[in-house]
This record gives sequence, C-alpha cells and structure tokens, in this order.
Amino acid sequence: MDAIKLPDAELRLMNIIWEREPLPSSELAKLAADALGWKRTTTYTILKRLSERGAAQNVGAIVTALVPKSAVQRSESRELLEKMYGGSLKAFLVSFLGESGLSEREADELKRVIDENTGGGA
Repeated sequence: MDAIKLPDAELRLMNIIWEREPLPSSELAKLAADALGWKRTTTYTILKRLSERGAAQNVGAIVTALVPKSAVQRSESRELLEKMYGGSLKAFLVSFLGESGLSEREADELKRVIDENTGGGA
C-alpha cells in the first residue's frame, strides 16, 4: 500500500491499535470507549472500515495493524504539504515556525536530519 488516507475517526482508532497491538477486539472497544467516548458498535463499525481499507485486521477477535504508523504519517504529511504549501517544505517550515523560531538544540537536530536525508552527513 503506497499511500493511505484515513479519515479522522479511523485515524483515532488506529492510534489505539498501533499503541496496543495485538489486542482483543473487546479490549479495543473498551479503550475506545474510555479514550474517545465511543460505543462498542461505533468501534466495531470503524474497525470494519479499517479492515476494508486494508489498514487493520480482526482475526479470531485479535486486532492488528496492517500498515505501519510511519507509512500513514508520511502519506498524511505529503498531502498536507501539497494541499497547504504547494509542496514547498520551506514554506511549511516558515509558516510552522512563525515568530517562535527554534532553540539552538532544535536547529542542530533539524540540521542533522536534513544532512542525513540529503547526503550532507555522509
């Protein structure tokens, strides 16, 4: 699965699944009730949608993710970057940082990440 887009409700349930998998579907329903205020039927409806999308599975009443969280994060991030900033990472960073800027430590960390991903740190 190259790119996956999850509606908010599905993403919220996936966050619980990623955090606790593998877990019994009954436990997932209890966790969703506590964390999201959902009824059991709502949880099972959203879980069914996730299964149909190929994002999660419920086999033998045990729920597991079929896509890693990092893949969904990358897909959602790319979509946001395109939608809001025309694909410009620079425009995103300028907007995100606003007037707050970065601490020296954060700037060093960001430089390190950029170097590692552009060949500058090789």
